Amino acid sequence: MDFRLAGYPDAETIIKFDSIASTDRTRANFIHQKIASRNCHVAIVDGQVVAYGVIEYTFFNHGFIPLLYVAAKYRRCGVGGALLRHLEGQCTTPKLFTTTHQSNESMQALLTKLKYKKSGRIENISDGDPEIIFFT
Repeated sequence: MDFRLAGYPDAETIIKFDSIASTDRTRANFIHQKIASRNCHVAIVDGQVVAYGVIEYTFFNHGFIPLLYVAAKYRRCGVGGALLRHLEGQCTTPKLFTTTHQSNESMQALLTKLKYKKSGRIENISDGDPEIIFFT
């Protein structure tokens, strides 16, 4: 598995495998913006982009991963964890935060496995599904 900054040609591939971006123009625009700002990284398996993650510094000036997405075919194969570790290596602040919906038990399990600690909860972003904050 390899990692690199996403480039403009990767946007089409990412949008195709991201089930939200493929139907939501706001998410697709977000991907284009993060590629342009050089905040989007991709995971590559057998020469193919199979996951992407975004790292930025908008969370109280700490590193923050607002989005990590793995193509369905590559989930539960270690890609998400490896991409998280890659993003940790790119982080320029002592703390790195991320969030996930309370209903996203898979991501919570991954974060716990990678020794992220729960740091709080934000209500009312998604109706009835609070965001859980984690950090490492």
